[in-house]
Amino acid sequence: MLSIVVFLPLLAGLALLVVPRPRDTAVAWTWVTVASLDLVLVLGLWVNYPTATGSAEGAMGAFAYETHLRWIPSVGAGYHVGVDGFSLPLLAMTAVLFLACAVHSLRQRRRTRAHAVLFLFLQTVSMGLFSALDLLLFFVFFDLSIVGMYFVIAGWGHGRATRSATQFFLYTFLGSLALLLGFIGLYVAADPHTFDMVELTRQSPLEGQEFAGGLVLLAIGIGLAVKTPTVPFHTWLPPAHTDAPAVGSAILAGVLLKMGAYGFVRIAIPILPGAWSEYAMVVVVVGVASVLYGALVALAQTDFKRMVAYTSVTHMGYILLGLGAAGLATGGQAGAAALAITGGVTQMVSHGLLTGALFLLAGVLHDRGDTYDMGSYGGLAAKAPLFAALAAVAFFGSLGLPGLSGFIAEFQIFAGSLGPVPVPTALALLGILVTAALFLRALQRLFLGGPGPRTAQVSDLSVRESAAIAPLLALSVAIGLLPHFLLDRIEPAARTLAALVAG
Repeated sequence: MLSIVVFLPLLAGLALLVVPRPRDTAVAWTWVTVASLDLVLVLGLWVNYPTATGSAEGAMGAFAYETHLRWIPSVGAGYHVGVDGFSLPLLAMTAVLFLACAVHSLRQRRRTRAHAVLFLFLQTVSMGLFSALDLLLFFVFFDLSIVGMYFVIAGWGHGRATRSATQFFLYTFLGSLALLLGFIGLYVAADPHTFDMVELTRQSPLEGQEFAGGLVLLAIGIGLAVKTPTVPFHTWLPPAHTDAPAVGSAILAGVLLKMGAYGFVRIAIPILPGAWSEYAMVVVVVGVASVLYGALVALAQTDFKRMVAYTSVTHMGYILLGLGAAGLATGGQAGAAALAITGGVTQMVSHGLLTGALFLLAGVLHDRGDTYDMGSYGGLAAKAPLFAALAAVAFFGSLGLPGLSGFIAEFQIFAGSLGPVPVPTALALLGILVTAALFLRALQRLFLGGPGPRTAQVSDLSVRESAAIAPLLALSVAIGLLPHFLLDRIEPAARTLAALVAG
């Protein structure tokens, strides 16, 4: 069933390609139908996930819905997929976001078929990466995501879209080459040679080899940091977001950025636990730098979409802080390490929902006023009350207001990190204050005060736009108020991973 979830969107996209001259409306509704069906299948995986037996707890042990087939046996690579408490929430978030983008694109009339096929391709790539249990398979999906997003930005973006797409491709492709070097290092060190993540975790092939383990972790870390992205590897992100179409930005921030953060949890920490603990303080420093830098630069922005892009650097920094703190936890702090890891994965889900909604809202603003400049708007609360209400929920969720998913994620990260790294955690708390300031200032600029020169052009959300955005925020509220349905999936895997690095 998991393979059906992964490849259903791709098969639908191929079917659309062979249909002669389909109508735009038929293409759009086909995309919505396939995305809906994929979400239903993921919900089926969620409901039937075998938590009662504990068989799927293991970030490092057994996985649910596992398939392991021969692929390239000469190099020890196989089609090995499965899910655990880390990957299942990200699969669900991915399915929700792609469905939201499909609904948001119902009125897309610019090369509609190519647009839908590219996003169906990206959905398969994303689902495949979060399910992959083989390094080579992970790398294939990782690289294909770069190709798909390049064409989305270049083909449907605005402004300097071609330049931004090229910068995105070259930067992230260079990072993927570093990632491949790290994977080859693990393959060479393993005995017998293999790319299988479960087997590599069992072997821990570089444990005790401080120099070699550090080099491999550096290569993998750079590759994942570029994709995440963290300071100083973030420079491709603002132009890519600014010039991408709204649905492209929603998937780029909501899904593709998580590929890097997820890679730390799935690959770097479990396969290289000793090296991760040895260099965890570097990860913490990079995380705190990303938190503060992203928040301060976002505060200086007048472009709404660019501001949201920089806040992604901040939120990814929180994840690195939690994962780095887990690596520095001692044996008596295993509970704190598990809490920090749980918070990091929860932050991936929360950020995907909230930032996806914010980029779709930014797209609505650009569709109406043809600019992201916040100074061109004002008084939108009276002109577009539904738009203002949903934007306010997304703002408050992103700054960590209790009752929303951002609070659940950040509270766990800070609570789990405070014991192992008290000073960096205290510094990272300043990021919440700056983030609150920048979102409140954006709220004031866009929705309060007198009207701006483009305010008259802005109408309220349509039914289609509301149907795309409101469910993302409703899920954020659900996680904020009743987080146990998500945490029950994440916590067992987090405890198992924490035992590796803090045991």
